Amino acid sequence: MDVTLISMPWAIFNRPSIQLGSLKSYLNQSQVSCTVECLHPYLDVAAAIGFDDYRIIAESPWAAEALYCSLLFPELKNNAGHVFASSLKGRLAKKFAELRTLLKDHHEQWCEQLDFSKCKLVGFSVCFSQLPASLYAARLLKKQWPELAIVFGGSTCTNSFGNAMPLVFPEIDYIITGEGEQPLTALVDHLLYNAPLRNPAVYGQGLLANTTPGENTREIPDLATLPVPDYSSYFQHIQNTRLDFNPVLPVEFSRGCWWNKCTFCNLNLQWHGYRFKRAQQMLAEIDHLCSTYNCIDFTFCDNSLPVKESDLFFTAIAKNGLDLRFFAEIRPLKKRSTYRLFRQGGLNAVQIGIEALSDSLLARMHKGTTVLDNIAAMKFAQETDMTLDANLILEFPGSTALEVEETLRVLDKVLPYRPLSPAGFFLGQGSPVWCRPQDFGITQVSCHPNNSKLYPQKVLNTLEMLIQSYRGDRTLQKARWKAVRKKIGQWQAFHASRNNPEVPPLSYRDGGSFLVIRQELPDSRPLQHRLKGLSRKIYLACDTPVSRQELLEQFPQVTERQLTVFLADLDQKNLLFSTPDANLALAIHTP
Repeated sequence: MDVTLISMPWAIFNRPSIQLGSLKSYLNQSQVSCTVECLHPYLDVAAAIGFDDYRIIAESPWAAEALYCSLLFPELKNNAGHVFASSLKGRLAKKFAELRTLLKDHHEQWCEQLDFSKCKLVGFSVCFSQLPASLYAARLLKKQWPELAIVFGGSTCTNSFGNAMPLVFPEIDYIITGEGEQPLTALVDHLLYNAPLRNPAVYGQGLLANTTPGENTREIPDLATLPVPDYSSYFQHIQNTRLDFNPVLPVEFSRGCWWNKCTFCNLNLQWHGYRFKRAQQMLAEIDHLCSTYNCIDFTFCDNSLPVKESDLFFTAIAKNGLDLRFFAEIRPLKKRSTYRLFRQGGLNAVQIGIEALSDSLLARMHKGTTVLDNIAAMKFAQETDMTLDANLILEFPGSTALEVEETLRVLDKVLPYRPLSPAGFFLGQGSPVWCRPQDFGITQVSCHPNNSKLYPQKVLNTLEMLIQSYRGDRTLQKARWKAVRKKIGQWQAFHASRNNPEVPPLSYRDGGSFLVIRQELPDSRPLQHRLKGLSRKIYLACDTPVSRQELLEQFPQVTERQLTVFLADLDQKNLLFSTPDANLALAIHTP
């Protein structure tokens, strides 16, 4: 092989690496003649640890990094053990030494079995929690093959962070920042055929005279030119090792984020513009991947799906009659009909950027959404049987007591819906909050305590880690949001304890001239509410967000005062979410 591309733990084991698959396909279609192999060591690590334990560790970024940092920096082993134990609960928290030994022995044997004597370049795709593992593997490879060229790329390799890595990690020869297809092709052409290399996205000690670190990367202007990812190496590995699980194939509809304004987000540092594929191209890719690998489960890697093309895509999928299933990250959709359309097209699981349940806090986060939008999203996802995963960011710097109180009130409204997950605010390098800390009451940005335990000081003096800490109102916010964290725990416990999860906790049945609303509440018998005649019609009219003025126009026989009293009563009983601008019935129809 000329080029070997590697994805280390803690990549999700039941998915091939879309980074490796895309780069391999692009290199194979380029005019640079080379052989490319992809390795997925995370598969063997998952099998060695056990799939369930691997998943738990992979979902705990600090625990995941701690294991490999202890191998990378043995002198910090005890510190890493403390970070690992404090990041996990249960039996795994006590297995640090055992897992560390397992990983050390496993990777040393893995390295001994490889033959890179004819390989010109090894590339590591470095995304979430993969940095220490990739550095450790690179060190092992360099020890055995000193002349081997090693390049790092991926979302972790942002300009400021990535370009500094070769200064402290000599096993890294090159860094690629931003999109990898064109820069990697140029680097391969340079190493194999001595072609001039002046791509600003490629950085290396020997290239300083030819490049300007930090320049805008060279991106693919038209995603229609991209080939379908090649996942053959991943499936060959599964076949050779006889691993038993159903793979989920990652696919890519777009790059970047069409919103890209959220103040807490640093996920798009590698992109410099939003681009998307047309629905027909995406349909052709799904058809190719489905037939080639006999897979019917897919996950979109997009930060947010392109809205119009997604409508066309899911409409076409719904018509083809295949039992395809998709996961995607989306922003709250405005229309119930869109949720139904997407669900009919196979979108059965979504992650929606809820983040907050206070309008003023959403505005400060620059989410571009309202509490009503978020509640409607939660309702429409549940009634279309679409699994919703979403976070509520706690302890956002500058949060007010009134915003916390509003959040607590709204949590009573959304009790019937799938619980959100609490996510403590973290300061991401490059995010708007990080760039303008004074606007959010942050007085000083500092190294995160966990990074101080996992990395030597000489490394931290050079690298500006992607997760950082800060001084400001952190202590105040922790105390202020404690009640919210507790209430989310009660919300989760309520849903976990329900005897009949198939029936929504707040539902209604329509009797034609009346409605029967069934309402489950914690620690009490279910309540029954009956709405007759005009009351029934008004509640049904609120099934999607509707303004008070629209209701008055629709029901002229009702005075404004009567409507106000009626809506206030429903709101007080948590059957309705009401704002000065709009109203939304919270019960879900269950025929």
